[in-house]
Amino acid sequence: MGRHNKRTSEMKLGTVNTLFRLKSSDIPPTLDRYCCKMTASEKNASGEHVGQVVVVTGGASGLGACFARLFASRGAHIVIGDIAEEASKKLSESLGGTSLKCDVTKSGDVDALAQHAVSHFGKIDVFINNAGIAPIPNEERFATAVANQMLRLENNVSATTPLNVMTDMTDEEWDHMLKVHLYGTFYGCRAAARFMTPQRSGSIINISSVLGLRPTAMAPHYSTAKAAIIALTKSQSQELAPLGVRVNAVCPGYIDTPLLAPMNDLMKVAIVSQIGVGRLGTDDEIAEMVSFIASPKASYCTGEVFSVTGGYSG
Repeated sequence: MGRHNKRTSEMKLGTVNTLFRLKSSDIPPTLDRYCCKMTASEKNASGEHVGQVVVVTGGASGLGACFARLFASRGAHIVIGDIAEEASKKLSESLGGTSLKCDVTKSGDVDALAQHAVSHFGKIDVFINNAGIAPIPNEERFATAVANQMLRLENNVSATTPLNVMTDMTDEEWDHMLKVHLYGTFYGCRAAARFMTPQRSGSIINISSVLGLRPTAMAPHYSTAKAAIIALTKSQSQELAPLGVRVNAVCPGYIDTPLLAPMNDLMKVAIVSQIGVGRLGTDDEIAEMVSFIASPKASYCTGEVFSVTGGYSG
């Protein structure tokens, strides 16, 4: 059986006799923790998004804030929708844009955000469905999952311990995760399409996840919601392509943003060990992919799923 000593951060697993001695210094650094720090030249660049109107849900922090900064640095007009009203207002104003309080689980809020963008700037060119929440990490359950994996490698499946992720999950937890991710993305796609189809142009970008491609037993609600976003993307791209509107999805891997902050060292080391490049990703690496998809360079891309995972093999 696996044993986890929280005080010393040591873990002994099965008869393989593997000992993890984990500390923060064991975790390879990212290129720059919580990136998206623009150089002066980037801030002054005219860029490939000049004049575009870009709407970002969940744009007050994390990946969404990075998207907003990058597009603004390349000439776009930014509209941020977020439940964090003051933070989104402060950021959008610093970028010369505008914001509106938006709870993506409420279709009326998302419709109002799209209308707000058009009222201010006359159109919507890019709509990024980014708003999301992360599953709450469970240290004990994660340690059990690692121990179970070692036992399976030893062909000792009968000794594994039930995780009880699904059986312990409440209806409310399941519903809320799908409401934020799947419903919120659908509401955003629908609101954007209502303005993009008459103008016969536009790019809708849905932020999914590597767990939408490779689901994990640790988060069935999150994995399901993110996988459904991929299916939604492919479905809507077929309807909207003849109307000049492209719909694509981006699946980030494990990115070094505040969403990973609740994870302990064991979790982070275990994750990084499955990433081919040996480190977590940065938010600006995802932002560069999103910028490409929104640009004319990606005019032949629709219904595509862009995986940005550093070679994650989990």
